[in-house]
Amino acid sequence: MKKKLLFVITTLVNGGGERSLINLLQLIDYEKYDVDLLLLKEKGAFLCQVPKEVNFVSNADDVHFMYSNLAKNILNFRKIKLNLIHIFGTIVSKIKSHSDAEKVQYRWEHYYKQVIPRLEKYYDTAISYLEGEPMLYVVDKVNASRKLAWIHTDYSKLNANKSVDSKYFEQLDQVISISDTCVDVLKNNFPNLSEKFVCLPNLISSKTISFLANQFYPKEFLNVDEIKIISVGRLVQIKGFDMAIEATKILKEKNIKFKWYIIGNGELKNTLERMRKNYNLENEIIFLGMRENPYPYLKNADIVVQPSRYEGKSMVLDEAKILGKPIVVTKYDTVFDQIKGGEGKIVDMNPKSIALGIEEMVQEKEKYSSYLMKNEYGNQREIVKYYEYIDGINSINS
Repeated sequence: MKKKLLFVITTLVNGGGERSLINLLQLIDYEKYDVDLLLLKEKGAFLCQVPKEVNFVSNADDVHFMYSNLAKNILNFRKIKLNLIHIFGTIVSKIKSHSDAEKVQYRWEHYYKQVIPRLEKYYDTAISYLEGEPMLYVVDKVNASRKLAWIHTDYSKLNANKSVDSKYFEQLDQVISISDTCVDVLKNNFPNLSEKFVCLPNLISSKTISFLANQFYPKEFLNVDEIKIISVGRLVQIKGFDMAIEATKILKEKNIKFKWYIIGNGELKNTLERMRKNYNLENEIIFLGMRENPYPYLKNADIVVQPSRYEGKSMVLDEAKILGKPIVVTKYDTVFDQIKGGEGKIVDMNPKSIALGIEEMVQEKEKYSSYLMKNEYGNQREIVKYYEYIDGINSINS
């Protein structure tokens, strides 16, 4: 008999955790598992990449209502109570909290947890595939024999309420993160729970990435003779695109000819566009917005740059390595888990160093590309380790 699995994630927008889940769902053995997927918000560029074998949870109306657009819900008079809790809970949680992570925890514990019903269906294993609300939901509202949670970032950067997370971590069979450094951070923050924390790398199929990368040639690259730089990420502070714009200014002043394409949306879009305009860089920096399939852009670029302030483990870097793209990346805490030897240039976290790294990579890109193409960076075989934790073979409670 097939085992019943539930995956819970906030959305399927263009984030590393979301792309990691899509990769897992594309590799999983559907002869062995029946898979349900619950999105707290039913949206995202990756919706169309979910395999047809996956069943979207459709009987979670109150969940979807509480996480949908507040302005759209305000006129829904059939759910007045939920509307009031949504509005009041969001406002009070923001006042009471010092970070977005704390706001999510406070709102769940004091408001959402009281009104969102449990899922009636029973699962063999329920998996929160992102930190925050998906984990809170899985622990409190799902009936399952085993419960797992993924932390897709450096926990110390979340600024979450540790006492709340500790209480929830205790109720999980395993807490999984994506690099040794991220696991060490969790163990240091929760030493009494250290046995629960394990590392599983994000799954990435070289065959799938190569297939998607050959789907088309980006029209934005047509008739472009300059060096093509590509970055992929949300337009938020931690991704460092403000430093990218500063680095672009430096490169332009040196008369280096290039175009820097940035794939992604986010809260800083207008700020970054104003910054680009103030520096007169409209011809050098092109914001492409969201792209359902970013891989043709990666494949046909000359250099991949990631100017992040921190990452858990970057999916973009793994994808760039598979496609043999020279990499320039900033020296955030976990980068050495991912870039070694001749795989890319690691530079200091400031615009001047980023610009210098790009300038040097323009001259050396063939050397780096040649090195990367000689190696296999796909790790699809690692899915057997996922099965072990999903099935409880490696469980500390087994």
